[in-house]
Amino acid sequence: MSASRHATGFFAALRMTDFGRRALLCFLGFYMAISSGCSKRAASAAPAEKILRISQRNEPATLDPQLATLPDEFFIIRALGEGLLVPNPDGGAPLPGAAERYEVSPDGLIYTFHLRANAKWSNGDPVTTYDFQASYFEALLPMRAAPKASLFFPIKNAKAFYEGKLSSIIEVGIATPDKHTLVITLEEPNADFLSIVASGSWIPRHRDNVGCQQIGPENATTRLSNGPFILIDWKPNQHISVRKSPHYWDAANVKLDGIRFLAMDNGDTEERAFRAGQLDVTMAVPFTKLAGYRAEQPSPLRSVPLSETRYIALNTTRPPLDDARVRRALALALDRQTLVEKVVLTGQPAFNFVPAGLGDFTPTARLAEDTDEARRLLAAAGFPGGRGFPRLELATWVNSPVLEAVQQRWRRELGIEVALAQREARTHLAALAGGDYAMAFMTAIPDYDSAADLLTQLTTGNPGNYPHWHDAGFDRLVAASDWPAADKLLIEAMPLIPLYFNAQNFLVAPRVKNWRADRLWTRFYRGVSVE
Repeated sequence: MSASRHATGFFAALRMTDFGRRALLCFLGFYMAISSGCSKRAASAAPAEKILRISQRNEPATLDPQLATLPDEFFIIRALGEGLLVPNPDGGAPLPGAAERYEVSPDGLIYTFHLRANAKWSNGDPVTTYDFQASYFEALLPMRAAPKASLFFPIKNAKAFYEGKLSSIIEVGIATPDKHTLVITLEEPNADFLSIVASGSWIPRHRDNVGCQQIGPENATTRLSNGPFILIDWKPNQHISVRKSPHYWDAANVKLDGIRFLAMDNGDTEERAFRAGQLDVTMAVPFTKLAGYRAEQPSPLRSVPLSETRYIALNTTRPPLDDARVRRALALALDRQTLVEKVVLTGQPAFNFVPAGLGDFTPTARLAEDTDEARRLLAAAGFPGGRGFPRLELATWVNSPVLEAVQQRWRRELGIEVALAQREARTHLAALAGGDYAMAFMTAIPDYDSAADLLTQLTTGNPGNYPHWHDAGFDRLVAASDWPAADKLLIEAMPLIPLYFNAQNFLVAPRVKNWRADRLWTRFYRGVSVE
């Protein structure tokens, strides 16, 4: 049966061609009064006792699942919300979340999710399929500019609607036969689809919050959530506090009374707070302190290898970075092994873009560092010995000795100078998205466990294509799901320079029990306790 015949839910009446202009209706009034009242009652409740204190290194721009981009934002979003499925802390297939079960049609095109009858929002409203449908439809509105809209493109007609090739959103393959049944029809079978469904952008908003102002400090306590915790306080650049939701379907297994995300300026600040007993979990450990913590027995130091690539994005629309010879010269002149062993002190050198082991990915090509070849390429591009090469800016959102090492290496081996500039994370991301930069330190973190996610982001027109690079051959390889060949083409054309595959080194206080995190920066708060 077609998606349009199934569309009997919240959007069944919205068969209009001017949908993109009208966006989604926002029913404030009554529901906002209810949620506001709930937050006021929460604020007057007795102080929680079992509070987990976590470092928050970047101030969230939003807590809207469909608009968030930073891991720091999803750390909090996953405490507040729950999608149809959730990542598996042990790896492997995603686990049931708001949906207790699902079926897949024999042809792999139709996924039917059945919601839990006892799933509720933080105000006691039942979680319905109309909430999911409304959230996903909104993510596909071009005017919404959802940075991860492409995560919904496997759905039938989703990409066509987003690109303006289809006028009616009701033709998108998201149907609601009833309030507990969600039917999603795909364009074609997709082996990664369940992992995509478990990604953070698929966490819903209450249907009466959809279309409203995005979730920020000014309206935080009036927004509803369907996860283990409720947002009760957001003081920008100070803290964000959440408390246990009594309405969460699995509240019995939530051991914490609350979580307090404490704003920390840098690694030294959070490390001092940890040693002073003011912080239970840090985001990182200063490079200079790693050896000391590794020597402690027992040690509070934890290390998690990540499926994350740290790289330098090159704006391929700006001379001289529009010349592949220049881009390759910059990449070949580096010494990644020394960078990891002497500067980063963790992780692995990256001689390609996609980490091995992401999904079932195995790279077939490797970047061969060669300073002589780098100098030859730079000279062939018109800059022998670096003469005449413009002084470019290398921007970052984090103060990292990595960039100073890169700066020195290029000066010594190529004779070129770059200026380092640090800016706030949101400003940095906005500049990358808008092409307002020359070179920029960046991180590629998959939303789900597959090479498809990282490589798709570099296709023509994708919001995550920060190099603003266009290559029809690369697009074809990605469309054909030929991940090794696409990865190989990247290190030939070099729109970005892979540096290293990251690892998270962080501190966990002994009083914290059952802390778990995976290779994709996902934290699992259910089951965590403090003594």
